[in-house]
Amino acid sequence: QVQLVESGGGLVQAGGSLRLSCAASGRAFNGFAMGWFRQAPGKEREFIARVTWTVGTTYYADSDFVKGRFTISRDTTKNTVYLQMNSLKPEDTAVYYCNAMHTVFTYWGQGTQVTVSS
Repeated sequence: QVQLVESGGGLVQAGGSLRLSCAASGRAFNGFAMGWFRQAPGKEREFIARVTWTVGTTYYADSDFVKGRFTISRDTTKNTVYLQMNSLKPEDTAVYYCNAMHTVFTYWGQGTQVTVSS
């Protein structure tokens, strides 16, 4: 059974950094796109970034909140996807979710809370 387990969230002051991890297990992820999403209270879940498992090509949301601050990467030897977040702002407070997608298959992690204090 596929499992995506996020970790690395927590409370950080504005301007700080966090690195989220997503440990993936349960199947081979060749051909998958691994992504990060977030959902703030009262808002819809929004796409942040994704990386192709096999080649490592990255895509980012065409949004100001991502540019220059968030970086996605993956380590296939550890079956882990990362999201490096720098210069965090209070508006980055949300639950961050890992996602694995391939044609008709979509898997989600349980999420990790990130809280940025001002």
